[in-house]
Amino acid sequence: MTYSSSSSSRNEVLDESSSSEVIESSSEAETTSSSFSSSSAEQIVSSSSETVTSSESDSPYLWSDEFEGSSINTDKWTFEIGTGASGWGNNEWEYYTDRSENAYVQDGILHIRANKESYEGASYTSARMITKGKFSFTYGTVEARIALPTGKGIWPAFWMLGENIDQVSWPACGEIDIIEAVNSENVVYGTNHWQYEGSHADYGNNTNDFHGAKKELDITQFHTYKFTWDEKLIAMYVDDFKYHEISIEDNAGGTDAFHKPFFLLLNVAVAGNWPGFEVDDAQFPNEMLVDYIRVY
Repeated sequence: MTYSSSSSSRNEVLDESSSSEVIESSSEAETTSSSFSSSSAEQIVSSSSETVTSSESDSPYLWSDEFEGSSINTDKWTFEIGTGASGWGNNEWEYYTDRSENAYVQDGILHIRANKESYEGASYTSARMITKGKFSFTYGTVEARIALPTGKGIWPAFWMLGENIDQVSWPACGEIDIIEAVNSENVVYGTNHWQYEGSHADYGNNTNDFHGAKKELDITQFHTYKFTWDEKLIAMYVDDFKYHEISIEDNAGGTDAFHKPFFLLLNVAVAGNWPGFEVDDAQFPNEMLVDYIRVY
């Protein structure tokens, strides 16, 4: 999920001057850090702790949401409303709301629901939830149990943006896409976006081909996703299968943005530059389901 209107395939680097350095660095990291796990990230957790609510003080996690109770916890989440600039930078078609028709908690599960309906001039509605101003962190592990929607034109995402986005804008703030999926592919994409020498750069991989390895998935079922982050590496896993890794050691390829605080986002988009502009209306309502999110 990118803020850029010139979104492209998530498994390529847009800035060629940075690509060789980043890919080479990531490849080297594979041979030296193949045992990288959440335990290594735990040792170096750093947080902008002032954004953590007091209710987290007795928790084993730096931050978490188990989606218990009957409503979304607005001490942890803020809803972004509307269509954004140029469809949130991606020419998306949905109108994001804070209504229970688009986001609700039931039986310990968060539902983010995309609907086909006429609303505020848009033909679709959905929800986009963020922790900006309420929780952000630098380095650690994120674990989430999520089931994703599929369908022509659908675009769910669980991702992160740099906390300093209002000061430096995108892509200088950095973006980390932990989970993205489009259409009916049953493929999960992990991607990093950043600014390198004044231009947008990105690097990503996916579950269909991570250095020759492949994970067959039904993404509409619950899977455990994990994101690990320290001063050297960012890596992403689904059910312990690694589908993305990038070296950020010594700011390789201009990746200094990934050593600063980031906040979390969840959303389900309809149409856009990546999934395209053909939408199967028979799929609606279509939902992303989130059992829990834990940061440690």
